[in-house]
Amino acid sequence: MSRLSSRHLLGLEGVPAEDIQLILDTTESFREVLERRIKKLPTLRGITVLNLFYEPSTRTRISFELAEKRLSADTVNFSTSTSSVKKGESLRDTVQNIEAMKIDMAVVRHGSTGAPYFLTQCMDSNIINAGDGAHEHPTQALLDMYTIRKRYGKLNGLRVVLVGDVMHSRVIRSNIWGLKTMGASVALCGPSTLMPYEVEKFGCDAYTHLDEALEGADVVNIMRIQLERQQAGLFPSQREYTKLFGINKERLKRLNKNYTIMHPGPMNRGVEISSEVADGDRSVILDQVTNGQAVRMAVLYLLSGREEGGE
Repeated sequence: MSRLSSRHLLGLEGVPAEDIQLILDTTESFREVLERRIKKLPTLRGITVLNLFYEPSTRTRISFELAEKRLSADTVNFSTSTSSVKKGESLRDTVQNIEAMKIDMAVVRHGSTGAPYFLTQCMDSNIINAGDGAHEHPTQALLDMYTIRKRYGKLNGLRVVLVGDVMHSRVIRSNIWGLKTMGASVALCGPSTLMPYEVEKFGCDAYTHLDEALEGADVVNIMRIQLERQQAGLFPSQREYTKLFGINKERLKRLNKNYTIMHPGPMNRGVEISSEVADGDRSVILDQVTNGQAVRMAVLYLLSGREEGGE
């Protein structure tokens, strides 16, 4: 078995192309497993995985849980609402107490940027970042990249436009680093109030006019607009956002003929994407969800150091 260059997956910034290639290639074999009648392998039998979610999640949490169970790992699910965190216990004390019960890997989602890295300093377990603050969400970007590669047979040379809240989106950041590493051309588009300071440091084209950004694009990955941004006054109204940045059928005419529509979910239908586009034949949104499970199986397997199919 080939190995990743790190025993953790904390983000995609600085991750070598060889690692990303290995994850995407390994995903292919696990994607085939999901088409079988019996979708289970003994690969991680005897390994215990902690799902440490300090933020609400539906897709990512269920995707990781299913990935773990389909690899025959033992899973432990942590919820802050029923834990000693409510009594004031620190993150360090929480994880060290759980690790003392002999876990091997931890999947972490936390509202604070850098929390997964912090856990590598106080735990011996393999750490997988399932989203930290406005920093990164590496497995979401990997499943997006796998979905694109599955459709086009490549990433190199494609033009991918990421639309939405560039300033706060961890999904956008991970996509930027991963796609650029693999040779794709990345463009960013969103309201100027949702663009980070010195956005040019990402090394991407940045647009505040959607129609310009969409010209000649192969892939459009549309991010959910978060309602708290409107309450903070970062854009005037949902109606105005939809008018200026919503993806509808009319705007699709600016894309390359063989275009692809993506969205990491959950969607605000009628706000950042119309139902006609979301449910259209060029949308791969549900494929992203299925592929996400295979990507997470691949990451768990590669970080475990196990041989495929057994111990």
